[in-house]
Amino acid sequence: MPTLYKQLWISQLQRNFYPDTSFLNPIPNKSALVNNDKVNLQEAGVDPNVLINNDSYPISVSKRDDNPIEIELDLFETENTLVRRPETIEYSYDQMEDVIKGHRDSLRVKTAERAAQAIAPAADTENTPVIPTTGADNGDGLKRLLPADIIKLKRKFDDLDIPFDMRYLVLHPNHVEDLMLYDLDIFKDIVNIVNGQPKNFAGFNIMQFTKNPRYDKTNLQKVAWQAINVDETYCSFAFYAAEIFRADGSLHMYSKIDDPEE
Repeated sequence: MPTLYKQLWISQLQRNFYPDTSFLNPIPNKSALVNNDKVNLQEAGVDPNVLINNDSYPISVSKRDDNPIEIELDLFETENTLVRRPETIEYSYDQMEDVIKGHRDSLRVKTAERAAQAIAPAADTENTPVIPTTGADNGDGLKRLLPADIIKLKRKFDDLDIPFDMRYLVLHPNHVEDLMLYDLDIFKDIVNIVNGQPKNFAGFNIMQFTKNPRYDKTNLQKVAWQAINVDETYCSFAFYAAEIFRADGSLHMYSKIDDPEE
């Protein structure tokens, strides 16, 4: 397959990779900071104090120390798909899209699952609250999510002065079910996207994802990525979009021209 074909197929694979319904879509893209599949950025120092009715001059100078951070990107690969006569398919958009769709869909799910694992807090702290649900038993030994639980999380975000327009809550489908059972009229469409924007409740932009991280039921600590834990539960997670980022590294396509008569 000539290089031109490779570039066109890669462009098609990247198109609309983060749809409006994805919780990754509102997260700032820092791909410009990627070099050799690593993100190079600075950890900002402490913000300056604000002086009110100051009468002491000159104003003191505080030093800001920014610490360099290097983050290596994860590598995601899909299994190979044999394509007969790729030069013919290249000139048909529908055929090309049909070939690429399966790879794009698989990558979307797996990268979003990995991102959710990274975003969700490791454990309950002052700056990363973990709120247990308090509703009735759902039949599986787990307590249902109540609106009051979301409001409690709102208070935690309020205490941290997180801007309302940058708050996102990604609900597990089981928690969406809990809210619908609590009040069907209010919550039946809570995760719908309207004009490209998620619905809002209690100051959170509400979205939904099926592959949220898992937590240990006994200590409410996040279960490690792809680990096996017999005493675990699903979760919904919230985040401040300005404090996290996504980055796309280099995208490669390896191809082999096969004899159509093979």
